[in-house]
Amino acid sequence: MNTIDNSRRRFTQALGSGSALGILGAGSAFGLAGCAVDGAPAASSGTLGRVLVIGGGYGGATAAKYLKKWGGDGVQVTLVEREAAFVSCPLSNLVLGGSRKIEDLTTSYDGLRKAGVKVIRDEVRAVDPVTRKVSFARAGEQVFDRIVMSPGIDFNFGAIQGLDAEAQKTILHAWKAGPQTVALRQQLEAMPDGGVYVLSIPRSPYRCPPGPYERVCQVAHYFKTYKPKSKIVVLDANADIQSKKGLFLKEWNGQYKGMIDYQPNMQVTEVDARNRVAITDLGDKVKASVLNVVPPHGAAEIARKTGLVNANDRWCTVDWITLESTAAKGIHVLGDATLSAPAMPKSGHMANQHGKAAAANIIEILSGRAPEPQMMANTCYSFVDDKRVVHVASVHRWSPEKKTIEPVQGAGGLSAEASLLEGNYANAWARNIWNDMLT
Repeated sequence: MNTIDNSRRRFTQALGSGSALGILGAGSAFGLAGCAVDGAPAASSGTLGRVLVIGGGYGGATAAKYLKKWGGDGVQVTLVEREAAFVSCPLSNLVLGGSRKIEDLTTSYDGLRKAGVKVIRDEVRAVDPVTRKVSFARAGEQVFDRIVMSPGIDFNFGAIQGLDAEAQKTILHAWKAGPQTVALRQQLEAMPDGGVYVLSIPRSPYRCPPGPYERVCQVAHYFKTYKPKSKIVVLDANADIQSKKGLFLKEWNGQYKGMIDYQPNMQVTEVDARNRVAITDLGDKVKASVLNVVPPHGAAEIARKTGLVNANDRWCTVDWITLESTAAKGIHVLGDATLSAPAMPKSGHMANQHGKAAAANIIEILSGRAPEPQMMANTCYSFVDDKRVVHVASVHRWSPEKKTIEPVQGAGGLSAEASLLEGNYANAWARNIWNDMLT
């Protein structure tokens, strides 16, 4: 089996180290964590194997690109995705606030095709975890040497009584960027001034972004500008705000003072769709003009059908060196579907890091070498209005003693306050990471 120059190891390690540095400075968006740099090792020309990537989001698209980039002609990479184009969850709350259109967050997969990735629009019906035979809705059956599963999340609608298929037509989650994001924006636009928007937040962990507290800011910004008599009620199943608490409270008690009623420990377990009423586990009833319910969620159904969901009946556990499933050899799971390592967010940026770590180590495995741990970094930006932004950043590395990835103490950080400058960084981060994944 043809091998790749060992400088690939040093290169992937350097990516991790560079991300740890680039993400912490004021210009973190311009030093995007893990982006390809000049001097990357030459791609392999030998035959290594066939790899299927399921899901074209932040994790899957990144894995597909870098498997092809680092594997060269030696790796045949196929990406299967149900949608025609990528739509970003990060920044999707801005569609609700009115400062972005969904088209601004949409990118085609043509860049991956040009890079040599075979992109097919199809749906995976079944995966045999032993033989890695995959059944597609249209493309028949195929066998792969390795599978990367980055399927995202599916919702447990059954956890909320009354949220049946008919109710879901009007009570939206908008937690997967796309048609529901646009539909929720239309509901907000149609709501009369003086109406009430109610957001139900599930217990953590949950996909973020789109972040719930950023969403509150975006709706508040829209109401302040166009519907100043309107109110927001936040029913949070958690005991407190889960991220950037002080920064969000400063905005809620400042520019949005009097508009937001935040209620912790309010788990919505039932809805009356006809009357747009949310009902909590304690029997509290909250009526809305626009009711936005985010149900509990876990790894997408294809992961469950494959037998990969093995933590809390919701998530997939992985080896944090290779991202290989602990339930099935040869299948790697990325992004929101994983049981997160300590203090690791379920963010798009982190999924991008998963994609690179998996790609690097799949190449190592296919080349007959031992995989090596990769450092990962993350930044989550939140828009508190149409231009001002706050962020939280973290760096994560492998702990040989604990055999997991954990935060690097003293690295990362939190904004001192919202600023226009961070708004520039956030927009640059989005452009850079989309280019990194998709071109």
